[in-house]
Amino acid sequence: MNVTAILTISLILFSVIDIIGSLPVIINMKKEGIQIHPSMATGSAGLIMIAFLFFGTAILGLFGLEVSSFALAGALIILFIGLEMILGIRIFRTHHDEEGSNSGSIVPIAFPLLAGAGTLTTIISLKAEYDTYSILAGIAINLFLIFLILRSTDWLSKKMSPQVSATLRKVFGIVIIAIAIQMIKEYIV
Repeated sequence: MNVTAILTISLILFSVIDIIGSLPVIINMKKEGIQIHPSMATGSAGLIMIAFLFFGTAILGLFGLEVSSFALAGALIILFIGLEMILGIRIFRTHHDEEGSNSGSIVPIAFPLLAGAGTLTTIISLKAEYDTYSILAGIAINLFLIFLILRSTDWLSKKMSPQVSATLRKVFGIVIIAIAIQMIKEYIV
């Protein structure tokens, strides 16, 4: 394991996961009464990332899918999340867990926001350049940061006024749509 490689992988994954950019989405979901369990969301995202590290290409191949098709599907989901943020409409329906509350910990938080198509294709491409242990360390560092941020969303949302929160939701909605369109262009053209 190389410390420089771990730091590089961590920074690459941090920028692709973009937990800071996802904060307005997460805060908005919580304000709508959707329960987000930080440990469940982080753990689920971690399982997905690690599964893709070891079996990603094989999993997609099992379904006859190319990495680009998977990335395009993730881009469409991100597009719909951005539309929800800007238009104030509900596209994703949440399910009720055993306690009867709405839960968004796995979908859409763990997948596709945290362990989305961009993250998973990045992990597959990192395998060509870095060793597995360095990638695992980079994933672990990011999961730790994700958990801390998810645990802090209530505190962060209290520090923001409703006007600031609404503005951020719209701005990041546009950014998320732009990211989705960029991903779509990348895989269609």
